[in-house]
This record gives sequence, C-alpha cells and structure tokens, in this order.
Amino acid sequence: MTFAPVEENPPSDYDRAVFTLAALAGISVDWIDAYNQPQRVTPASLRTILAALGLPCDSHRQGLDSMAQLQRANQSRELPPLITAEIDQPVSLPEHCGLHGRACLITLESGRKLDRRVSDDDSRTPTLEAIDEYGYHRLQVGDAEVTLAVAPRRCYSVADAFDATPHKHFKAHADRGWGLALQLYGLRSQGDGGIGNFTGLAELAARAGTEGAAALAISPVHAMFAADAHRFSPYSPSSRLFLNVLHIDPAAVLGADAVAQVLNEGGPELLARHQRLEQTSLVNWPEAGAHRMMLLRHLYAMFRMQERPSAELAAFRLQGGQALADHALFETLHHWQQTRNIDIASDWRRWPERYHRPGSAELKRLAEEQSGEVDFHIFLQWQASRWMQAAQQSAREAGMAVGLIADLAVGADNGGSQAWSHSSEMITGLSAGAPPDLLNTRGQNWGIGAFSPLALRAQGFRSYIAMLRSAFANAGGVRIDHVMGLTRLWLAPEGGDANEGAYLRYPGRDLLRLIALESWRHRAVVIGEDLGTVPEGFDADLKEAGLMGIGVLWFQRDARANFLPPQQWPGHAIATTSTHDLPTVAGWWRGSDIGWRTKLDLLMPGATDAQTRADRNEDRSLLWQALLDADCVVGDQPPDDAPQDVIDGAAAFIAQTPAPLALLPIEDLLGLEEQPNLPGTVDTHPNWQRRLPATAETLLDHADCRRRMRLLQRTVHVKNTDKTGRKP
Repeated sequence: MTFAPVEENPPSDYDRAVFTLAALAGISVDWIDAYNQPQRVTPASLRTILAALGLPCDSHRQGLDSMAQLQRANQSRELPPLITAEIDQPVSLPEHCGLHGRACLITLESGRKLDRRVSDDDSRTPTLEAIDEYGYHRLQVGDAEVTLAVAPRRCYSVADAFDATPHKHFKAHADRGWGLALQLYGLRSQGDGGIGNFTGLAELAARAGTEGAAALAISPVHAMFAADAHRFSPYSPSSRLFLNVLHIDPAAVLGADAVAQVLNEGGPELLARHQRLEQTSLVNWPEAGAHRMMLLRHLYAMFRMQERPSAELAAFRLQGGQALADHALFETLHHWQQTRNIDIASDWRRWPERYHRPGSAELKRLAEEQSGEVDFHIFLQWQASRWMQAAQQSAREAGMAVGLIADLAVGADNGGSQAWSHSSEMITGLSAGAPPDLLNTRGQNWGIGAFSPLALRAQGFRSYIAMLRSAFANAGGVRIDHVMGLTRLWLAPEGGDANEGAYLRYPGRDLLRLIALESWRHRAVVIGEDLGTVPEGFDADLKEAGLMGIGVLWFQRDARANFLPPQQWPGHAIATTSTHDLPTVAGWWRGSDIGWRTKLDLLMPGATDAQTRADRNEDRSLLWQALLDADCVVGDQPPDDAPQDVIDGAAAFIAQTPAPLALLPIEDLLGLEEQPNLPGTVDTHPNWQRRLPATAETLLDHADCRRRMRLLQRTVHVKNTDKTGRKP
C-alpha cells in the first residue's frame, strides 16, 4: 500500500526532508480518506511525484537542491505574469516583490487609466485600491508590466440567463428551470452513419426548447484522435482546446446530395456499411469513426474543387492562430505515423525525438510538406465549430434561457495534442484520478494528464484561460468535471496503481476567479461536478463563487439514510436523478447495476450479491416513501420489474427542489435501464457506446417523454430583487 496509518512507521531524517519538500511543493502528505480515516503518503510515492514536478529528491543532496529551487521561486522579487483580484475589493500583490509605496498605472480593458499607489505599510500585504470594472487589465509598476485579471464576485447565474431571455416560457425575474442531459454520441438522426452529430443536437435542442426546457447538457465534445477511433472515452480527449470532428454531420458540409454521391461512387458495399452502422444498438467507434473520416475526406476534396475561397474559413484560421495550427499538425503527424508504424503512433512521446517540439525547424518543414493534410484538419475544426455554434443558436432561438451546457473534462490524454503542444505546462509521468472511496473501492487512475500548478502561475495561466474560452465558446453553460480539481487533484504514476498517488494543491482562488471572469464574458452558467471526497470548506467556496454543484437523487440523504425531501436539497446546486457514472432510475430499481458490479467484482469490500440486493430492497422502500411524502406518486410500491411510476415520481421530485436547474438524463426521460458508463471498467462494460432508441426528430414524441417533461415543468420562483449579490 502507498499510504499507512499516520502513527505507524516513524520517518527517518531523510524521509522527513522528503515530507518537508512535498509540503512546500503543495503535496498533501497527510489526508483524510472517504472513510474519515487519516492517511499518510509513503516517501517512495512522494519521491516519484516530486520528480514528475521537476523536484527530484532521490538523494539528500538532490532534495536540498530541489528545496532551494522552490525557495528561489517563492521568494523571487519579480511579479508573476498574471495576478487575480475581485471587483470592488482591494487588490493583493505578492509580499516578496517589494512594492510597498510604489506608484503604478492601471490600464483597464475599456481604455480608462487609473493612477494608483501601492499601500506603504510594510507590516501588511501590499495592496491596491479596489477596481470597479471586471476584465483583463494591464498593471505597470516601474519597468514591470503584468496582467491584472479582475473577476466579478460570482459566476453568471441561471437567474441572469432568465433575465436576459424574454420568452413565453419564462416569467420575468424567474430563477429556476429544467433541462435534459444527453450523451451526444448516442443520439440518432437520419443518415448519421452510427455516431451522433451536431445536426441532431440542434434538432433535439430546438424540440426541447419549444417544450419549455431551459438547457440541454451534453457529454464532452473535446477533440479526440481522428486517426484512431479506438480511443473514444469523451473524458480522455486528445485536446480540450478543440472539438471532436467525428460529431460533424457529413450532410451539413456540402449537403445530403454530396454525401449520396460519395456513397454511390463507393459502390453497394459502402452504402450497405453506412446503413448497417446507422442501425446498430451500440456505437461501433473504430468502424463508424473510420467511415466518417472517409466521408469527410471526400467532402473536403469536393470543397477544394469548388475553387471558391472561403472568407469564413480564412477568418477561423486566423483567429485560431498558432494553437489551431499546432493541433492540425498533431493530427497530421498522428495520421502519418499511423500509416507507417502503428506501434508508436498512439503516443507522441514514442515518436522520433525530432517530432516532439511543435515549433522546431524539422516540424515547420514537415508542416509545409504536408500542408494539404494540415489544411484538412483545420477545415474539420472549422466545420465542427460552426455546427456546434449552430446547435447553440438553435437552442436559444427555440427559447432556451441557457441552451447547451458543454462538459469540460478534468484532463487530457498524456499522449494527445494538448500535452504535445503545451508540454511545458503539463505534468509528465503522472495521471489524474481518485483515491479509493465508497463507490470505487480500488481507486481510479484515469490515464489523463494535468496542468502543473507551478507552470500555471509561471506562465500567467495562459493555457488554462484558453481552455476555458474554448469550453464557453459555443455554449450557454459549462459543467466542470471533478471540480474539486480546482483546489486539489489526486495524481498517481501514469499506468500505475491509484493507491500510489497523492493530492496536489492547485491555486483554487485564482482558478475560480478566472472561471467567474470568463463566465460573465461569455454570459454562460457554470456547474461543478462535486461528487466524491470534497475538501472541507470547498462547498462554501463554490457557493460564494456562484458555481453550482450537483445534487443527485441517490446521494441526497440524511444521517439515517432517508432520502431528503425536495425542499431540503441545496439551492446552489442543480438537481438530477442520476449521472452518466451512476445507475439510471430504472436500472437502480431493477438492480441491474448490482448485477454488473457482482459480475465484474466491483462490490464493496466484503459485500455479497445477496446482501447488496437486500440493502437495495430497503432503499427502494425508502425512496418510494420519500416520493409519497412529496406527493410525487400514489398507491403501493411497485414491484422491482415495474419502474415506470418510480421514474415519473423521480422527475416530479427533482422539479420540486429549490435547485436553479433540474436536469433529467435522457436515459431517465426514456426509462432506459442501462447507464452510459460503469467506472472501473474498460472492455468489460459497453462504456460510451449505447445509442438511443429513437431519433432526435421523434425522441420527444414518445408518450413517456411527454409525460415526464410535463412533470419537470416547475413552479416558477420570482426573484426578490432586493436581495444582495445580483450585481456581478
């Protein structure tokens, strides 16, 4: 084991030095697990993690050198490239920069200039007078010039979105609504070729909007690996800066006739494959992905043959800048390597050394040689962006106050585009995950990379801000996966046991301020997935920042395991019946999730199938009673194989909570039994593959769906306009 009870195995002098270095680097040597037990990370694990952070300590001398390196960085008199602050609050400056009493000039984004002087009390943190405009301002002190990111006091809210959306669905000053949650890849539409696309998303968003929905939350649409559709987990993307081109609808590129031409020219076998993939019950990612890329290549060739320069594409390319060029080059290299040596193609770190640096002369020459392929991948990103934007526009035009809620994954694949093009800002050799907890007793190693907190500060949070802007760009809201990662993230050796990890501290206050700032600049709400082991006080920080948490039916219970009545649910979190990682209502009621966990040996330690099912019987009675007490159901508890009334009751139940948004997963809207993902599994459960049983055009016409949407229609709460805190 990597951690042991704190009182055991007294550390040596060398181990104590390792503990000291780890603490200075922001690693939690001691922590409390999900069972409320104190744990301590072993020196061996700390040495591995410190080395990955660029602070080796395999010997006492190395440890001293790394300690000195940290101290020099922490005591540097140079100002950091970016300092965060909050609107109408004094601006705190670094204590060690010697700025007390210095005159400075602040140039606001609006162009207004402010002459200021740093406080001259040497005994206190140097501060500047409060600034009354949020934005990215320029601070000049002597020869130094830095960015001053002044954030609103809170994120843009659902109530703000309602205020900005005069529509028949919403009363003036409403602050609550409902929506649906969708796994986009599973959405069917006519001629989709086996993978959900942005055209179907636009159609479903428009239909849901006309029914009164305020939002449609979707699974992550980050860029994956276009040359390798075997890697399809939406939470292990290649890059969070760009979009998944497999969600492009080929018919949207040049029209349905152009697609028909490509299929017909390919012969009966190609057309039959297209139709077969469309009819499958699971997304066949390798085959359907390759098929879609083939169609897109042919359509791009047809686009080029038109010989009409596209001003929109040229503007997109210019706006995307070097980041877009680097991503397109990565995709080109990956495809190129795939055709030559599949063994090394999957991870850029296994490519020849000369291909490891995007700006190298070698790669500039190769980009020129492969310019046609680079242009193709830029074209794909343009198409993905314009059709994602069209889906959001469709949602808003249909009356949604929020519209699409995008999903921001907690990390990106260490072998992918983001890690390749921003390697200096990522931690090499470590993977994000989670320690053992009540749901995942073996812990989790997600195989995804994370930002280095040291590099974030040193580079002015440049890549983090770019990532936020990408997430907000084409949506009315963003769900931040594993939002606890804003303050601490569990990191373990890549490919190793999750138990070998430790928590690394992140600059949570700075990151929350940047989120609030980008939230208001994009007029988009923010949801934080705060399920799991939450650090003490973190809920209060999220609430203060106006960042909504998530209240899930299965977890909203009191100390005696009774389900909380809707009125006692938190008012600063969205309400939902379930998530993609948890059982659907039908699956929970039937116990199908227990069947999967028994089959795959994922039950709690010491638990048996029989005992787990007996516990579920008690939980069913508790849930039914809670639904009865809330007047969401009537009559006797239905049998295990008849969940329909329970699903209806659950939809009505979350609609009664004070949550700003009640989001019902499409799986529960349809009454489906299987959940999209079973954590802790890879090939043993069909994760991220299930397709919905109806098309975007007909999905909401089903009687069960229409009934449950009516149940979701919420009593409109009118805001008290005298309340404080409405000003951003």
